[in-house]
Amino acid sequence: MTHIATLHPDALGLAHFQLELERSLRAWLVAEDESVIDSRWTAAREVVTEFALRPAKRVRPTLLAAGFACARNHVDTEALTNFGVGLELLHAFMLVHDDIADRAATRRGGPALHVALGDESLAVVAGDHLYARAMEAMLATPGSAAVKATRYMLEVCRHTAAGQHLDLVLTRAPLPEVRLASALKVARLKTAKYGFVAPLVCGAMLGGASPALIAALERVGRSAGLAYQLRDDVLGLFGDSAVAGKAGGGDFLEAKRTFPVLAAWARADEAGRSRLEALWSAPSEATLSDAREEVTRWGGLAATERMVERATAQARTRLAKLPASPVVPLLDGLLASMAARCA
Repeated sequence: MTHIATLHPDALGLAHFQLELERSLRAWLVAEDESVIDSRWTAAREVVTEFALRPAKRVRPTLLAAGFACARNHVDTEALTNFGVGLELLHAFMLVHDDIADRAATRRGGPALHVALGDESLAVVAGDHLYARAMEAMLATPGSAAVKATRYMLEVCRHTAAGQHLDLVLTRAPLPEVRLASALKVARLKTAKYGFVAPLVCGAMLGGASPALIAALERVGRSAGLAYQLRDDVLGLFGDSAVAGKAGGGDFLEAKRTFPVLAAWARADEAGRSRLEALWSAPSEATLSDAREEVTRWGGLAATERMVERATAQARTRLAKLPASPVVPLLDGLLASMAARCA
């Protein structure tokens, strides 16, 4: 069964929204008007559907509902479902392309889409299809605010692309030339704005929120998203693949210059820096344990944990300043649990 990130099973009408989201997501993936195009395309779409419906946290639709509830004090399933489906389809599109760029073989406990389809080019095309379907779903949302929210989401996606570009460029740069500030910039562009700020803001827009409330939710999302990405950086080096649903140590094997290794580099002596540079110049399964040891030895893991705690505390402080609403304490618990997650 798909796991949906929840605020509370019966809170504010969220449980009904979550159930309708899953039903509608499957319906949007079916695309009946394409059933007569070609049997080979139908077979490919079945693979894509399986990929998109794998167990996942559904964080973005949940935050969408939370943003709406901050404006309205309830969750309106009819007003939110299509946009929530669009967020999930858009995320699936990004995962497809990210896995190709990162040469990742697994995703959400199964093969990455390019592996499942047996061809990277076919996966790129499937990703493009998911993107188009996402836009259709978002724009099918009732009300004039749907266009405004969709345009906002697309603006964020442009910034996400810039973050992905920077991430790939930094991976190819010599370790001594990469700074901690660059890792934080990638985290803000790739995760905080896209994964947290955008769904909260879009939900608030759909709920008719004031500019002041939207700005406040942006601040909450920036801090929460940074905490989430830094936790992901820890999992990318120290995580358990059986728990995370992707390769344990995958960030190291892809030679990513994430916050933990850059924090370790900044604290290491000359010999330690030489070892870190050698490890990240030619990463392998055989040297993963050495990489973990070096990052821990030079304080990279501890520094990242402190940053996670700081960003989480900032998010919760900013959340507490929002106008009184039943969703605020529930959202507080969700943000705290995501920052502390082990998967």
